[in-house]
Amino acid sequence: MKTNDKKTIFLVDDDVDYIFQMKTMLEKMGFEVVTASGQKEAEEMLDKVDPDLAILDLMMENKDSGFILSHRIKRLYPDVPIIVATAVTAETGMMFSLENESDKKWIKADVYLEKGLRPDQLQREINKLLKL
Repeated sequence: MKTNDKKTIFLVDDDVDYIFQMKTMLEKMGFEVVTASGQKEAEEMLDKVDPDLAILDLMMENKDSGFILSHRIKRLYPDVPIIVATAVTAETGMMFSLENESDKKWIKADVYLEKGLRPDQLQREINKLLKL
């Protein structure tokens, strides 16, 4: 149950420094932030979180943890927008896009972003997804 009018963002990443940095940035933007430090912890929290938006890392316990988690979130909360924020392209050379139809069918995220976003870019994407 939500106790205020702040939108809740569910932030999942296995990099504690990144979580700290992102949580601080999102709170400064006026959001309530709930964090999990990986796919397993996030799955254990899913039925209690009730997020307005989720930001997920892609590669956590597994190379596809973010994709698996986004499927599970969409099954529980079909209307919750999901941002996959990752450095996978820089780390592996693998490319993903939500622009082509074949990727859209299996990637259950609404926006795919490379890590290293400026706060104003992130705020713009979140505002668009939450229609703020």
